[in-house]
Amino acid sequence: MEKGRETLGSRLGFLFLSAGCAIGLGNVWRFPFIAGKYGGAAFVLMYLVFLVIFGLPIMAAEFAVGRASRKSVAQSFKTLEPAGTKWHIFGYFGVAGNYLLMMFYTTVAGWMLYYFFATASGMLSGLNPDQVGAFFGGVVSNPSLQISWMIIVVIIGFAACFFGLQKGVEKITKFMMSGLLVIMIILVFRAVTLPGAGEGLSFYLKPDFGNMVESGLWEAVYAALGQAFFTLSLGIGSMAIFGSYIDKSRSLTGECVNIIGLDTFAALMSGFIIFPSCFAFGVNPGAGPGLIFVTLPNIFNQLAGGTFWGALFFLFMSFAALTTVVAVFENIAAFMIDRGIPRKKAVIINVVLMIVLSIPCALGFNVWSGFQPLGPGTGVLDLEDFFVSNNLLPIGALIYLGFCCSKWGWGWDNFIAEVDAGKGLKFPKSKAIRFYLTYVVPAVIIVIFIAGYWNIFKPLIMGK
Repeated sequence: MEKGRETLGSRLGFLFLSAGCAIGLGNVWRFPFIAGKYGGAAFVLMYLVFLVIFGLPIMAAEFAVGRASRKSVAQSFKTLEPAGTKWHIFGYFGVAGNYLLMMFYTTVAGWMLYYFFATASGMLSGLNPDQVGAFFGGVVSNPSLQISWMIIVVIIGFAACFFGLQKGVEKITKFMMSGLLVIMIILVFRAVTLPGAGEGLSFYLKPDFGNMVESGLWEAVYAALGQAFFTLSLGIGSMAIFGSYIDKSRSLTGECVNIIGLDTFAALMSGFIIFPSCFAFGVNPGAGPGLIFVTLPNIFNQLAGGTFWGALFFLFMSFAALTTVVAVFENIAAFMIDRGIPRKKAVIINVVLMIVLSIPCALGFNVWSGFQPLGPGTGVLDLEDFFVSNNLLPIGALIYLGFCCSKWGWGWDNFIAEVDAGKGLKFPKSKAIRFYLTYVVPAVIIVIFIAGYWNIFKPLIMGK
C-alpha cells in the first residue's frame, strides 16, 4: 500500500462502500417501474443475465485499475499507462462525470429527504390523490425549497468525507447500508402481507415472455442492457477509487460478485415492496417516476399506520440516495487529495463548488423550466443525465475494457495478475474470454450508445 495513503478499515467497509455506490435510485426507483413496463419477471431474468455477463467484467476492470495504481480516476491511467500513450486524458472526463452525476443527483436525493420529513410530520396525511399530485408539483416548482434540500444533501455527503475515510466515509456508510437493508426487509414483509398482494407477486415472479414481446422485445432488451450497465455506475471511476483503498488479500472477481449480489438484492427487494403494493391497490407499477412521489404516497394514505410506513419508505429511499452521494463525493475529494491538497481543505472547496454546480438542476424545474434542451418536457436534469448516462458511462466502459485488454494499454496480463491477486474466485482467462471482452462487450456497448442517442433524438428527427 502506498505510504501515507488512507485505507479502509475492513473488508465489510469496502463491500458496503462499493455496494452503496452502486445501490441508488436506479435500483429502488427506476428498476421496479422499468420491470413493470416490460413484463415483470421475464425482464428481471434478462436483466440478471446481462448484469453478470456485462457488468461484472467492467467492474473488475475498474477495481483492478484502482488497486494497481492506488489512485483515483484522474491519476490511475497516468500511473499505469505505457510511456508515450494518452490514456490518462480520459481520467479528466471521469472526474467530470462524477461532478456531472452529482449535479443532478443531489437535487433528486433532496426530494427523498424532504419527502421523509413531509411524510413523517403528517403533511401528506389525509390528502386526496389530486392533492398528493399537487404537493409534488409544489415541491419542484419552489426554487428555495429545491435549493435548500440540495444544500442539505451536499453538506451531509461531504461531512462524511470531512471526517476521513475510516471514521467518516466508512463508518457512516456502514450505518446507512445496515439501516437500508433492515428497513427494506421490514417494508417487504408489510407489502407481501397486504390483501391482494399475491397478484403482484405473481406478476413479479412468473416470467411472461408474451407480455414482454407485446411491450416491445427490442425495447425490453435495450432497457435490460441499459439498466445492467448503468445501475452499477461503471465507466467514470466511481468504483475504481475503492479498489485503491484495499490490499491484495482478496481476489477482485469474488468481491465483484459480492457487490453485484448486494446491488441486485436491493433491486429485487424493491420490486417486492412496490409490485405487491401496487397490485393490492389497483395501481399500474409501470407508471414511471411519479410512482414514487404520487402513487405510493396515495397508497400509504390508504394503509393503517400509513404515516409510519410512508416515512419508513422515504427513509429507505434517502439512505439509498445518500450512500451513492457519499461514495461519489469521496471520489471527487480524492481527485484533489491525490494532488496533495489536505482532505479537509479538499472537502470545503468541493462543498462550495458542488452547491454552485447543482443550482442549475434545482432551478430547472421552476425558474429555468423554459429551457428544454432535449425537446418538450425535458430540462436541465435530463441534459446532465444525458451527458453522464448516454455518453460518459458507455464511453468510459469502453476505455476501461480497452485499457485492460489491449496491448496498447495496461494489457491483459497485467489486468489478470491484479484481478486474481489474493484469495477467492479467479477471473476466467481463456482466449475466448479475452476475445469476448475485447470485441463482443465493446460492440454491445456501442449498440447501447447509438440506441440511446436514437431514443432521445428520434422524436426531434421525426418531428414528433
